Amino acid sequence: MTLQIAYSPCPNDTFVFDAWAHGRIPGAPELDVTFADIDITNGMAERGEFDVLKVSYAVLPWVLDEYALLPCGGALGRGCGPLVLTREPGAALEGRTVAVPSERSTAYLLFRLWAADVVPAGVGEVVVMPFHEIMPAVRDGKVDAGLVIHEARFTYQQYGLHALADMGEHWERTTGLPIPLGAIIAKRSLGAEMLHRLADAARTSVRMAWDDPDASRPYVLEHAQEMDPAVADQHIGLYVNEFTHNLGDDGYAAVRGLLTRAAAEGLVPPLGRNALSFV
Repeated sequence: MTLQIAYSPCPNDTFVFDAWAHGRIPGAPELDVTFADIDITNGMAERGEFDVLKVSYAVLPWVLDEYALLPCGGALGRGCGPLVLTREPGAALEGRTVAVPSERSTAYLLFRLWAADVVPAGVGEVVVMPFHEIMPAVRDGKVDAGLVIHEARFTYQQYGLHALADMGEHWERTTGLPIPLGAIIAKRSLGAEMLHRLADAARTSVRMAWDDPDASRPYVLEHAQEMDPAVADQHIGLYVNEFTHNLGDDGYAAVRGLLTRAAAEGLVPPLGRNALSFV
């Protein structure tokens, strides 16, 4: 049985899935891989497309009836949150226009929770644009600020921009929990046995990538969109960690904490009691 899977071309995903996608895990289900940025895979999940998807944790409240959250393979961490960037250091955001990569993203939820605490008068218009367009838009004055993710943490200075605030730092300081970013979900209709096989394969793929990181390098760099190899390594180091191998108690607490707080702000529907259960 070949399963349709979609994940991003970002280095953390290609690193994690390299061994599995290339058939190096005995007995693992075969994968038919489609590359798509996370805002695209979020939409796929809402439409019930594909068997397995890498999505933002922010989209879970809309899709957990049809999909189960796998307890591994995703991205949580510390010191790896989205940044709000401005042209001038210390700029005020009250009533200002802010570009965000998606309103169905963890980055957006973290931004809104941060703004509720530190921008009591409220920001102005929120504009959605592809994340690779955000830093140029801030630099060129098309928007007042931008919410950035991924490798932009390492490159924003090249655009002459300043980090106004770190959403992850605010989250960690106020909750003590890791930052929940991207999740692996699979259709519940595959059945409990297959879901367990998927989780086992994901964990094995992570371990194999850690044990022999050079094996994944061609796959990572092939899809890294001309990213400098050193930046790709930084990206992997931030987003592939113990939570990728196993969510654990802290990982689940972070996911439920984010979505519970976001629901209290009216940003997402409330989670059911057992919504995050694996099978």
